[in-house]
Amino acid sequence: MSHPRSQVPPAAGSTAAVPADLPAGAGAGAGEEATVHALIARMSLEELVGQLFVMRVFGASATDPDPADVAANSADMGVDNAAELVARYHLGGVVYFAWAHNTRDPHQIADLSNGIQRGALGAGTPVPLLIAVDQEQGAVERIGAPVTSFGGGMGLGANGSAEDAFAAARIVGTELAAMGVNQNYAPVCDVNVNPANPVIGVRSFGADPAAVAALAAAQVRGYQEAGVATSAKHFPGHGDTVTDSHVALPVITHTLEEWQRVDAPPFRAVIAAGVDSIMTAHILVPQLDGSGDPATLSRPVLTGLLRERLGYGGVVVTDALGMRGVRVRHGDDRVPVLALKAGADQLLDPPDLDAACKGVLAAVRSGELSRERLAESVARVLRLKLRRGLFGRPLATHEGVDAVVGSRPHREAADAITGRGVTLLANASGVLPLRPGAERRVLVVGADPAAPSGVGGPPTAVLARELTALGVPARALPTGFAPGTAVIGEAVAAAREGVDAVVVATYNVTAGSREQLALVEALAGTEVPVVALAVRNPYDVAFLPPVAAVLASYGWTDVSMRAAARVVAGVVPPAGRLPVAVPRAGDPGRALFPVGHGLGY
Repeated sequence: MSHPRSQVPPAAGSTAAVPADLPAGAGAGAGEEATVHALIARMSLEELVGQLFVMRVFGASATDPDPADVAANSADMGVDNAAELVARYHLGGVVYFAWAHNTRDPHQIADLSNGIQRGALGAGTPVPLLIAVDQEQGAVERIGAPVTSFGGGMGLGANGSAEDAFAAARIVGTELAAMGVNQNYAPVCDVNVNPANPVIGVRSFGADPAAVAALAAAQVRGYQEAGVATSAKHFPGHGDTVTDSHVALPVITHTLEEWQRVDAPPFRAVIAAGVDSIMTAHILVPQLDGSGDPATLSRPVLTGLLRERLGYGGVVVTDALGMRGVRVRHGDDRVPVLALKAGADQLLDPPDLDAACKGVLAAVRSGELSRERLAESVARVLRLKLRRGLFGRPLATHEGVDAVVGSRPHREAADAITGRGVTLLANASGVLPLRPGAERRVLVVGADPAAPSGVGGPPTAVLARELTALGVPARALPTGFAPGTAVIGEAVAAAREGVDAVVVATYNVTAGSREQLALVEALAGTEVPVVALAVRNPYDVAFLPPVAAVLASYGWTDVSMRAAARVVAGVVPPAGRLPVAVPRAGDPGRALFPVGHGLGY
């Protein structure tokens, strides 16, 4: 296939306008329903089906991607670029990923967004696209620096302020909107009541349903104030699982009463706040539906609970349909059909788009799905687009990007908000803070998880650099996730070379983390004060040998390491409070530290 060799320039005041032949006042007030009906009436069956799909695409440009991305698109979807993909399948949305090379820098993202929107508005029935991203913050970020970054869900939970949660969402939303991204798959509404949860964890605001509800609702309002659509996830609640739905089908054992008490409150709160969409979970909840199908394909869950019991009338979007949890029992052509029959509206990123579209078309033509049912979901999607102003919104400009993305006020707010979540769990010896002065020297060792966005880090180097800048000279000696005997020996030798303290970054420590535990134990044996910094799960502290102090940052991106450094150096006092209980190792029924625990200086 051909692919035009012209880069889409930034727009200068052009808009994604409502078609001229639609009703006057379209998109506002009484004209909304008339606009929706007029658009649906002029759509072909293929266009109606296409509006329900949100799809990945490779490349940094809508029309002129790199040759490797052209090849990837051709092999994956039979097109060369995003513009061709949108035109061929009449897509309702596109989702950005760093691994698909969509998110190299803010100007490029703005140009890509413009090119995709122009492609949608130039073919068939002109309807602007939802351009979405998972920019939760913390553990899940698709766009890196210079975009402003915050510490993530559990860090905000430890901060505890709904005002800060709102401000963080408004800042993230403002920057996304400037780059032409009009939907964020956030906030996470899962209540993380299981410390062994491998897929949610620090993405959650915490374990208290009321606290999660308040923070999630605040974030919905913050994103929407910035003009960005929201998607609360993962319904009916993914917080109590030991299985990752990306690779298997998790089973949640909650009864209906437990669901109402633990999982439902955040979703009730975001619905009351006017959330734009709710994302489903690929989880099995036998007490809510005994069919053996995951929630994404469950009519009792999506229609019975979400639509009827909770009264939700907005868009329901599936989680990514390439995840193993939704593909265990059904083929890729049937999963979208079953999701629609269950009550879903948008079908996110199927592994085989052609098979998925053909499956839905076949279901409509056979009568399994009525055209009216299809139109019902398309109407919800169009209402969302109208209410978020997509039809009249100017396309992105480089000037708009430069005015807000990574601005100094945004970065300062991110540092302050993230800093208020850092939690001091233990400090029996009083070793913290390590205040500047007196020729103090610090060794920083430990794990270096990669930055989620691919930009920034490594954490030990960032922490050492920030401590040094604050007047506490530090050097980094990264030891990895599983340090061997030689590496541990090197760290012990460095600790004995006249340092005043060692900071160890730990990552998801459990009883089985023998190498990380051996490192901490060996360093503790040097009689040099050891400060453990849990850079992901705060549960690490339950498994560590006795050390001088323990901190939780709930994240390892640069903003979290800067926040931890300021607390370690005593520039700001620790203000965070545990948003989850930390159970005792070997006795999970008893809390080592309860919800709300946190020390100060």
